[in-house]
Amino acid sequence: MAEFTMPSLGADMDEGMLSEWLVHPGDRVTRGDVIAVVETAKSAIEVECFDSGTVKALLVDEGTTVPVGTPLARIGTTAEARPAESRPAGRPPVESPPASTPLVRRLAEDRHVDLAAVHGSGPGGRITRADVEHAEPEPESAPAPEREETAPTPRPAKPARSDNSTGERPAPGRVKSSPLARRLATELGVELSDVVGTGRGGTVRAEDVRSAAAAEGARRPVIPDAARAATARLMSRSKREIPHFYLSTTVDMAAALEWMHARNRELPLSARLVPAALTFKAVAMAARKVPELNGHWGDDGFVPAEEVRLGVAVSLRGGGLVAPALAHADTLSLPEVMAALKDLVARARGGRLRASQTADPSLTVTNLGDQGVEAVFGVIYPPQVALVGLGRIVERPVAVNGLLGVRPVLTATLSADHRAADGATGARLLTAMDRLLQQPEEL
Repeated sequence: MAEFTMPSLGADMDEGMLSEWLVHPGDRVTRGDVIAVVETAKSAIEVECFDSGTVKALLVDEGTTVPVGTPLARIGTTAEARPAESRPAGRPPVESPPASTPLVRRLAEDRHVDLAAVHGSGPGGRITRADVEHAEPEPESAPAPEREETAPTPRPAKPARSDNSTGERPAPGRVKSSPLARRLATELGVELSDVVGTGRGGTVRAEDVRSAAAAEGARRPVIPDAARAATARLMSRSKREIPHFYLSTTVDMAAALEWMHARNRELPLSARLVPAALTFKAVAMAARKVPELNGHWGDDGFVPAEEVRLGVAVSLRGGGLVAPALAHADTLSLPEVMAALKDLVARARGGRLRASQTADPSLTVTNLGDQGVEAVFGVIYPPQVALVGLGRIVERPVAVNGLLGVRPVLTATLSADHRAADGATGARLLTAMDRLLQQPEEL
């Protein structure tokens, strides 16, 4: 029997709220399936299962906040399943439902789509989210009888609340709500007490706040919020505990940009590359060449990471930062890096990050070039030991082979932990990045 626990979704996370279950007891799950949504002060995150088997029990109710590591569910693993030959004789086998993830099954339920009638386009005929979104919903049938009419025993009456889909009224006083819902309410200027909660027991969730803001046309006040406060705490800890040192270099981007423009002429508009894809890939490959800066600082010193999980700093609407990770960033192709970057930014700003995208970045890169900044001297995200800052590509007079010309250049900086590395090590990483960008066909 395996336990599904509240994951750690960032160095500054001590607890999270179980916002929504996407599975029920008896559901079969596969490793990697999204089975729950957890809300932190920064975002709503889709959490994947790390075991394959059958959901035996859900241990925490929706709307409950628990510390990291708390068991949320029990899963009977595949190895524990009873072999087919032990099935009682004469009992017909149960027909397996179409292969799909819990998230896809929930989407099908919401859209009234019969999965048995959907053709799966995924590997092995697995039904994907896109298959459900393009499927025709079932025709509406006669309304189901009210629960009270079919209940075996009468239930005690509950206070009525006509505008609450759960039929329950939150306790007087503080509105029962998730951390993300409270942050969004502050950002969007929504009064929580006026929002209809659709979560368990009338809990106000992030989607409820977004819906209320859209309906009311509420304006966002410019005041600090929970996400900005969480970022402030983490950065204060970083500057207090980590002895930073800084290096910078100027990278000639002429070869990289020329190669990128030639490549883009062969690609459709939606798949074209941007300079960030090249520079991020170069940082990831440089981190593989200089493993002394790719990892984490712990109680026993520096621990190198087994892979390059490149954290990407993303600013949130209303303030605050998150740094979701590109797994195996050094091995991804440039089109894969481009697609992953688009997905990360959209999920981060839409509050839809997955747990696998927030777990343990080994090195972070922050790019403020689109904001007009020419150089970025960043603050390290603990427990990482390095952060690379990228500025705007600008045209500058540069001497090349004894001749003066105008070239596009980029200022790249490194913020590093002096406990884990020294200036010579940091210089190797920046030099490796520079050399890679001079040979973009190798990226």
